[in-house]
Amino acid sequence: MESNRQRKVAQIIQEDFAELFRKQAANSQQNILVTVSDVKVTSDLSIAKIYLSIFPQEHRNAVMKEIELNKAQYRNFIGQKMAKQVRVIPQLNFYLDTTLDDVEKLERELRGEGDNPVL
Repeated sequence: MESNRQRKVAQIIQEDFAELFRKQAANSQQNILVTVSDVKVTSDLSIAKIYLSIFPQEHRNAVMKEIELNKAQYRNFIGQKMAKQVRVIPQLNFYLDTTLDDVEKLERELRGEGDNPVL
């Protein structure tokens, strides 16, 4: 069960990264949308798992690769934002959130449009 502190830190990280990715998308010439769907923080606040949804789908691998390459800059960014609120800036782990894709696939299967052999 998450503590109030974990939830607060996760919310701060989520809001700051959402704003950062929104600004990056506005400054970019590409039409890529990166949303922060969830943030989970360990109980000792040392690791933050950040789940990202990236649209359109064909750019996911390239965007995730770029984010992994710039992980140090992102940690520095979040460190500047959270410096007064936490003692240790958490390590950042980014994950691709495919929840919406799974829901879409399931709905397609239920409509009989998929490759379900039972229907």
